[in-house]
Formats: sequence, C-alpha cells, structure tokens
Amino acid sequence: MRVIGMISGTSYDAIEAVALEMELVGATVSAELRGHVSAPYPPAVRDLVASVLPPAATTIEDVCRIDTLVGQSFASVAVELAATAFGGEADVVCSHGQTVFHWVDAGRARGTLQLGQAAWIAEATGATVVTDVRSRDVASGGHGAPLASLLDVMVLGAHPSTVRAALNLGGIANITAVGPDAEPVAFDIGPANALIDAAVRMLSGGTEEYDRDGRRATRGEVDRALLDVLLDDPYYARPAPKSTGKEHFHLGYLLERLDGHEVAPDDLVATLTALTAETVARSVAELGVVDLVVSGGGTRNPALMDALARLLPAVAIAPIDVLGIPEQAKEAVVFALVGLLTVHGIAGNVPSCTGAAHSAVLGAVVPGRQRVVELREHERPTTFVMVRPTGAP
Repeated sequence: MRVIGMISGTSYDAIEAVALEMELVGATVSAELRGHVSAPYPPAVRDLVASVLPPAATTIEDVCRIDTLVGQSFASVAVELAATAFGGEADVVCSHGQTVFHWVDAGRARGTLQLGQAAWIAEATGATVVTDVRSRDVASGGHGAPLASLLDVMVLGAHPSTVRAALNLGGIANITAVGPDAEPVAFDIGPANALIDAAVRMLSGGTEEYDRDGRRATRGEVDRALLDVLLDDPYYARPAPKSTGKEHFHLGYLLERLDGHEVAPDDLVATLTALTAETVARSVAELGVVDLVVSGGGTRNPALMDALARLLPAVAIAPIDVLGIPEQAKEAVVFALVGLLTVHGIAGNVPSCTGAAHSAVLGAVVPGRQRVVELREHERPTTFVMVRPTGAP
C-alpha cells in the first residue's frame, strides 16, 4: 500500500512528510521509504499560525482561514511527494495537521485541536485521507499523546533484562520506555525547544527562530537560581501518563517566571537549555533506561545533546536511525503507520502509554476516489521493519 504520512509539529516550522510502500503481514508491518520532504510553510501561513497560538487570542475567522490554508499547504506537499515517490498515485494519506490547542485540565486531557482541512488533501491527491488522529484517544480517556509510542514500542521491542527508550526533542520532549517487567509507558516530559525558541525569538526581535547549533547556550552561563524557579513547576511531578504543550510552556509563561529577574541574553538561553536537559535526564533516570534513541530538532543542538550526555553518563544515547528510522522523518513515519492501521480497522494507540481506557482505531476518514481496503478483523501487529529500497547498497 502506498502511504504518505504528514505532520507539522509544535515548532510549526515545516511540514514533514514521508512516502512509504507499506505491507501488513501477520504481526509485522514492513515499510520501504520512497521519499521524505521537509517543506516550510509559506511565510504568510506560518505567521498566521504563530498569531493564534496560546497565549494569543483569536477569532473564528482566523481559525477557518488557518484550517483552509494549512490544509492546502499539506495538500500541495502530498501532491508533490506522491508524484516523485509513487508516480502520482497514493492510496492513503494520513495528515496530523497543525496542533493549535491541547486542552489539559487538572491533569486530564479534555480535548485537542489540529487544523488542516483534509478535504483539500483528498481532492488534490485522490487518496483516502486519515485525519484528526488524536481525538479518539482523548475521547477514550487518554491524552492523545504521545502517539509516537505506537511506533516506538514496535521498533524498540521487548528486551529480557534492559529498559530501552525513545526520546523525541521537538517543541515538547516526550519519551516512550519499554522494559522487561511492565507495560510500556510514555509521556510528555516538558519543554524541549519550546521555551528556548521563544526566548531566542524575543531576544533577537524575531530575526532568529532558534538557537542555531546551540551557540547562545554555549556562550552563556546557567543561572541556577532561575533554573530552580523553572524546575519548580507542578507538571514535572505529575505521574505518567501526562501531556502538555505550548498552551502551558510559552513566552508568557517564561516572562512570568523571570518576574524582574535580571539575566543576560545568552545566560537565559543556557538556562533554558539546562532546564530541558535536567527534566529529560530525570525522567530517563527514573525509568531506569539503559539504551536511549533520540529524534527531533533538539538532536541538532550540540549544547543540549552534550548536556544530556553529561547528565546521563551510564546511558547509551544514539539517533533513532540505528533502528532504521530516519531521525528527521520519524514523526511522519508515525502517522503513515497510523494511516495504514486505521484503514485496516486496527487500533493505533497504546493505552498504557496514552492513558486511554482501551485500544481504539484512530482518526476520521475522508474517502478518496476509491475504497482502499475492506475494514476487517486483524490482529494488531507487534513489529515494524524498514526495508531497504530495491537496488540500494
């Protein structure tokens, strides 16, 4: 089956999309990577998305505009990727869309909203489109996150004596851990790049979007008093499963905690980088992780990765590429997998990881030009394998 998986993450910097030739046989999903693109939003669309994210107020008019413009942007990327990877014909597109709000109250997810009208994708590609993939898990009592735990559990596998984990360092850091004596567990740790990016944009007057190569953090010194204030957030002490987002960790949040505290610009970035490293390291240590594979934009920040290595000297840290998943493509691969399972009528959440009361088939389906597959009973697969393209070395 020719499947395209697509997402724009909490950093809303680009649409990540993969084209996979996928096959489900017994308990194994095999996938051959046919294409991967990282397509920046048109500047006007990115600016509109940025203008409505919390804590900003917005209007229904802007919500409608974003839903359409993001949907059209995803459709354009899907058409181009289908052309280069599949000769123009994809069977299924699974679009995560753009998260604009994740509603968590008293530690429980109450709702989640991703925009990017899937009808534009179905109309442009002719493919069956799976969309709104988080809401069903939320409706069944889960957090709708981290849905990456689906792929993580399948590629990490069960080890008889070792706890292994997959860490994603996007806007928000999330982790999935698989051990020998318990069900898998996953949760959002806290901010990975969210506060760092917000501070860099503020300090640069919008001319810089992130701490390129960790340069600011490397030049700066950690302000321990400020770090202690930032670490004193009740979210970090909540038990898993749990989820968070930029609704909580945003520029306004940071300014409230600064509250007159004077800190040099690069010291602020160094301190926020240390916040990410310390909260991640605490979670990794508490889970007893021995082997850790990492993905997400934070992996390209040497200051952050060096800090994690210092704080976790006994943990083997490697990019998720070692398991056959291209690091930059991982989240898009997750949603390609969700799309494949959904059109087969197979559950795509891991209840022990999201907190859902039961397994559930994820998403809403927008029909394409033809039915892809009859919904049928099928055992949930337990293994995901990336295969080498024909003729590859």
